[in-house]
Amino acid sequence: MRIRLERDVLAEAVQWAARSLPTRPSVPILAGLLVRADASGVTFSSFDYETSAQISVKGTVTDEGEALISGRLLADIARSLPNKPVDITADDSRMELICGSARFTLQTLPVADYPSLPDMPASTGAVPSSPFAQAVSQVVVAAGRDELLPVFTGIRVEIEGDTISLLATDRYRMALKELTWNPESTQASATALVPARVLADTAKSMTAGEQVVLSLASEGAGDGIIGFEGDGAAGQRQTTTRLLDGEFPKVRHIMNTQAVMSVRVSTADAIAAAKRVALVAERNTSLRMLIGDGTVTLEAATGDQAQASESIEATIDQPGGGEPAVTAAGFNPSYLLDALSVFDTPYVNFAFTAPSKPCQLTGLADLDGEPLTDYRHVIMLMRLPT
Repeated sequence: MRIRLERDVLAEAVQWAARSLPTRPSVPILAGLLVRADASGVTFSSFDYETSAQISVKGTVTDEGEALISGRLLADIARSLPNKPVDITADDSRMELICGSARFTLQTLPVADYPSLPDMPASTGAVPSSPFAQAVSQVVVAAGRDELLPVFTGIRVEIEGDTISLLATDRYRMALKELTWNPESTQASATALVPARVLADTAKSMTAGEQVVLSLASEGAGDGIIGFEGDGAAGQRQTTTRLLDGEFPKVRHIMNTQAVMSVRVSTADAIAAAKRVALVAERNTSLRMLIGDGTVTLEAATGDQAQASESIEATIDQPGGGEPAVTAAGFNPSYLLDALSVFDTPYVNFAFTAPSKPCQLTGLADLDGEPLTDYRHVIMLMRLPT
């Protein structure tokens, strides 16, 4: 194999393909990155039996062939090369990279031992790339990170006609985003539980093109796979991953709970105040929201050592009037900041049902407008000391 690539193209392609390589692979061969050169260009691939990644880039191919090389080492080298064209040659035992006066010689791994990448399933539909990336970023903050509870580490993808929904929960918060897409069939109906980390990385890396193609191999979990195809800054990208097994909890009904009081605030003001007050929040204690007349006050403390409070303007809406149905609410500071940070609207609406019941956050285009229901974020409130 003999090829020439621009340094930036090589660095980005290798970095993207190698990003999902296991740190401690169960089989050493899975630490390898497969480099294949043919008349159509150069392809870099990785696979760990769960997730595959493949990127195709343009390059000058003098001799076709393939080689398997340590992915993380190649990524480190490519990133450190000078900004000059890179000449790569490889045979059965070694790969040589020459970039200006820099020269690297690496031992290759046996290509014959490398597993075949799974085939990309047939296309299920396509979704605009930028809105999809934003939708995933809004939902992934609510996904769990405890690998002992794998069902909570996934994002449930629900397809129903021309609507695709993304839902995540870690049992203490929930996020739901609905957006319009272009299905292959208007009668499309399917669900899949996709690893949140893979979905987040994939959506963020495919925004250079206009759309991302979703390909679902089965309706369900376990042995099914889902694939994504789209354009990155360098080359066409493909990813497949196995679906998570297990029954996702039925939490959608919580999103439809009727509120008895709403509090509307500036998103930017709420984020700034919460960040400042949370600095003194003791571990496992709440950031308290005190609801007054035209203001809300955020409070936190670390015993007698430090206390903080800050008030921001708010619009309080309670049908029927009277005394506020909720006068104080306790939020996990991290959960509150995670939720506020993913809203792209100038205002946010807190919908309360009771002091100890979940609170739902929705966006507002203007202070007097109706809440936007395409994205909803629910946080379980913490019990406040009496």
